[in-house]
Amino acid sequence: MRVGSFVLAAQFPGQGQGEALHRAVRSAEVAEEAGLDTVWLAEHHFVPYGTCPSAITLAAQLLGRTRRIRVGTAVSVLPTVHPVALGEQAALLHITSGGRLSLGVGRGGPWVDLEVFGSGLEAYESGFPESLDLLVRWLNEPSVAASGERFGFREVPVVPRPSESLTDTGGPEVVVACTSQASVRLAAERGLPMLLGMHIGDEDKADMVGLWRRYARAAGVDGEVIATAGHVSAGVCQIADRRSDAVETLTKAMPGWLKQGLDAHVTVDGRARKMRDPVAYTELLCELHPVGTPGLCADRLSATAERTGIERFALLVEGSGDLAATEENVRRLGTEVLPQLC
Repeated sequence: MRVGSFVLAAQFPGQGQGEALHRAVRSAEVAEEAGLDTVWLAEHHFVPYGTCPSAITLAAQLLGRTRRIRVGTAVSVLPTVHPVALGEQAALLHITSGGRLSLGVGRGGPWVDLEVFGSGLEAYESGFPESLDLLVRWLNEPSVAASGERFGFREVPVVPRPSESLTDTGGPEVVVACTSQASVRLAAERGLPMLLGMHIGDEDKADMVGLWRRYARAAGVDGEVIATAGHVSAGVCQIADRRSDAVETLTKAMPGWLKQGLDAHVTVDGRARKMRDPVAYTELLCELHPVGTPGLCADRLSATAERTGIERFALLVEGSGDLAATEENVRRLGTEVLPQLC
């Protein structure tokens, strides 16, 4: 089982953006010290829900500050970036870090980001498959040309080529955030692992894994790729000596952050949007994920792995909003929970 942290660089009420980013960096450093496998970095624009606007840039910083831990983007939003530019950055980090980068990508949402970056609503609604395919080609081929609806250019060499890594690790893995049947099919037909969100429980995740396997088999994906897909389950983790204390920590801090962060999202086309109730959502997360004593957290992770077949986790550890408490939470995850997992 491979357990990592999920870092949003969340700006809680009363905090500055620099404070949120400092907590993100420190939690990643402590994650390496505590023996976690990966730190996954979220990306958001123009909202305090998450103050990191470029997961690949923060990944570069953390790869330079660490020596062992893998760093992943969760996710880099493809509709707001040119896939070749992202591919070049990913290849550079993959090679210079000794193969420690995981590149998670997603289509994001219909937010004002699409207006600011000039990609438009179409990039979100229909352009994701083209962007994903171009990115994957860039990471796997010696030269690439494009003649699609969004991207068209003559053949150019891939420099640097991910396969030129001295560690012989191949290219960086690409993980696709999946929230719908369409995105599951998109990932499956390309043999790419999924990142499944914290808003759904084990039953839904198990169903999505089963659907992914059916689509992958129908598309002729190699059986070994299907068997070792390496899907990732996102969740929340808060550790305390009593479950009630862990729940109280999150229910006191997270609703204020969620309300402030979710309310700040602006749609690009003025469409109505329905955001979750912050209190109810926090309570749901506490029920779905490892929140409680170290033993309970270990049992919860083991149960999820058994039910879904997923053995990689990205766990939000900063739900208290406090730097010292976040560091302690990460350390306890590494020293008290990980030893109980097989």
